[in-house]
Amino acid sequence: MDFGLFNLMMHRDNPRGIPGVVDDARSMVETADAAGFGVAWFAEHHFTNYSLSVSPLMMASHLAGVTKRIKVGPCVVVLPLHNPLRAAQEIALLDQQSGGRAMLGLGSGYQAYEFDRFGTPIAHKTEVFLEYWDVMRQALVDGQVSYEGRHISVPETVVAIRPVQQPMPPLFLTSLHPAVLARFAADGAVPFVSGGAKGNTAGRVASRDAALKSWAACGLDPATMPVALMNYICVTDSASEALEAAERGRYYARMVHALRAPVLDLAGSVLHPAPIPDEPSLEEFRDNFIIGDVHHVAERVIQDIRLLDPVHYTCFFQFGDMPVGRARRSLERFAAEVIPLVAREVGPLDRIGLRPPREPSASAA
Repeated sequence: MDFGLFNLMMHRDNPRGIPGVVDDARSMVETADAAGFGVAWFAEHHFTNYSLSVSPLMMASHLAGVTKRIKVGPCVVVLPLHNPLRAAQEIALLDQQSGGRAMLGLGSGYQAYEFDRFGTPIAHKTEVFLEYWDVMRQALVDGQVSYEGRHISVPETVVAIRPVQQPMPPLFLTSLHPAVLARFAADGAVPFVSGGAKGNTAGRVASRDAALKSWAACGLDPATMPVALMNYICVTDSASEALEAAERGRYYARMVHALRAPVLDLAGSVLHPAPIPDEPSLEEFRDNFIIGDVHHVAERVIQDIRLLDPVHYTCFFQFGDMPVGRARRSLERFAAEVIPLVAREVGPLDRIGLRPPREPSASAA
């Protein structure tokens, strides 16, 4: 198991605006690299302030150039919104640029607002996803493509660039559709699960169980299914900071809920999310997300590892456009103080994949 950093790049109240959001992502990844994290992931979303990471492959390429050891990749490429031949070549280029540090996360998407504006019917997203993957896989693995499908046709084509990592970079999925899992299992794909916008352990277990059900539905042995986990984390000793983090978590949850609607309440590109029906209290958000002191966070992480046995554990520290100084401190404390407590219970550091951290940089102080 290794630990990762998730970068959504939400724009809410960043004091430096859009440049601040971009700089924050760079700072978080550099801090994660110094702290010994294994992977930096970048979301893909469009047209709203929910995320400015409109091109996770561009972000991954940029951050590969300013880091030394951490792996980088999209979480995820929303494949139905891309030309799969272009996406495959860009993944191969990222892997070459980074010296074999590329990771590959793929998903079918969920925001109708995005699909409508790219002219792709969201109702067909799974069959489009599977056809596009057939093309992308041929390009990555075989180096040449010839394909005739319902949604895409590609004449015989030879690609000029291949990934360093063969047959392809490590593969992760956010779609739990049985047809998707059946198609990807042979390539060692790992399903991502989370607790959803509310972030609780019960949600993560339910997501894992749904994945297991889909895995079994397509004739695969549930005992063989790997799991990657994403969690929302804030390490703080301050009760007031914990509630402030919970408020940012609530804002994030409202955004996710609002974006599932076919019509959005927008002022330009700025989304104004309403409260969620039957919305939890701030205290409940605090308790659902992993927010608290070192020992509390460690206990929750240990609980997740024992319940879900993930092969990868990704941490989301800057949810709700949290001030970057606080998010960096949380990340550094997680690496320096939480991980040793976790390792004491679940295994040595080399088992869970965290490198020894370097000294914190001056910019992270």
